[in-house]
Amino acid sequence: MLFNSLHYLFFFPVVVTLYYLSADRYKWMWLLAVSCYFYMAYIPIYILILLFLICVDFTAAIFIEEHPEHKKFFLWASICSLLIVLFVFKYFNFFNANFSCLAHLIGWNYKQQLLSLILPIGLSFHTFQSLSYVAEVYRGNQKAERHFGIYALYVMFFPQLVAGPIERPQNLLHQFNRKITPDYARITSGLKLMAWGFFKKLVIADRLALLVNLVYNHPSDYQATALIIATVFFSFQIYCDFSGYSDIAVGSARILGFDLMKNFRQPYLSRSITEFWQRWHISLSTWFRDYVYIPLGGNRVSTLRWSVNICVVFLISGFWHGASWTFVIWGGLHGFYFLCTRFYQNVANNFSRRNALQLPDVKKADPIIRRVIDVLITGSLVTFAWIFFRANSLGDAFFIIKRCLFNFKLQIKDLNMGFTSIEFAFSIFLIFFLLLVEKIQTKYQLGVILSNQPFWLRWGVYYGLVLSIVSFGKYLDSPFIYFRF
Repeated sequence: MLFNSLHYLFFFPVVVTLYYLSADRYKWMWLLAVSCYFYMAYIPIYILILLFLICVDFTAAIFIEEHPEHKKFFLWASICSLLIVLFVFKYFNFFNANFSCLAHLIGWNYKQQLLSLILPIGLSFHTFQSLSYVAEVYRGNQKAERHFGIYALYVMFFPQLVAGPIERPQNLLHQFNRKITPDYARITSGLKLMAWGFFKKLVIADRLALLVNLVYNHPSDYQATALIIATVFFSFQIYCDFSGYSDIAVGSARILGFDLMKNFRQPYLSRSITEFWQRWHISLSTWFRDYVYIPLGGNRVSTLRWSVNICVVFLISGFWHGASWTFVIWGGLHGFYFLCTRFYQNVANNFSRRNALQLPDVKKADPIIRRVIDVLITGSLVTFAWIFFRANSLGDAFFIIKRCLFNFKLQIKDLNMGFTSIEFAFSIFLIFFLLLVEKIQTKYQLGVILSNQPFWLRWGVYYGLVLSIVSFGKYLDSPFIYFRF
């Protein structure tokens, strides 16, 4: 079920109403039932895959707690079960196709066999959430849940089931055992957050998607100017699409009385790649930090080993996003950026220290200009990497890069990409409006500010937001980009 569908528009109010009318002892049952319905609205039979994973991890966690002398075995049993499911549904065809190419190169007659399986929505998300639970029980940071229904709800909670945020058991699991009553402040706060999420998805992301899809599906038909504009548009499309989903998810959960973690924090205002990954898809980046980077040794190792750790984390992150070399290169690029940033900082610090130089403090001299330059450089690097993320193939990605770098000619006629001039100008306006709102949010909580304004102003803003969604939204029934991960 899509958040941006009429189905959800009728589904969610019914869920909330009956949830608060239910007795406390039945609330978890209702949430689990509607979560199953939410998931089964896609491909009903796939609920069995989710049930299998839930049973494996529920059992593994209990065995880890009851048999600590064998806890490593049960941890790896859980990990292998999850990886097998991921491999079959997400990665089998990728490895098989690459093995077929390798066999062809060495002259081995290998008949390629592909699986005609549809990827279950959100498979990578709920497997990672399950794995975090088992890992925390293994580390002794979380008690094993003995209530099967509550644990199943932790994995299947419908607001964040298919695209996160990837919650840790310490944050979410205990919330299903507490008494929850209607709270006007939480409900209104959740509704406002959902409205902002719908605005980002329907008004900004889906509008930009029209141009991005047109250009990226036929890149050879367009010149460098159009390709650059489409790439910039995609960087804001994917942000508004995914952060819009996260806002709707967090808002929906908040209305029901649950707190989910914040998944984005104005990432396009970052001044470095390091800062970008502290602001972008926070639940995933912290997951890789805690369960991959730190177990590999983190920064408590030699510089060479640390560099390898960074590369491994980003390459796995890229591969997590999709079974394609384009995603692997996207992750590798960000790892390369990360290493270059640290290398530059170390060289600059060593040069200044060895030569006893008192370098001018550019940030003090002109902080605004310096900040703008840092943000533009970081944004340019991130946007360049998005080419590989969005391109339909490696060939398309390299074609786009080659044309942009070596055949760039700014011509007004290249701006004709199927958009009217008004539609194009409106898209640019929406991007700047988004950045303005995000800049304000770095210093002020707009929700709190609005709640303290006069009635007419406060409700004027709310109605204006809803009317803009109704009037300017693109109702294409388009799924969220991260559903396929």
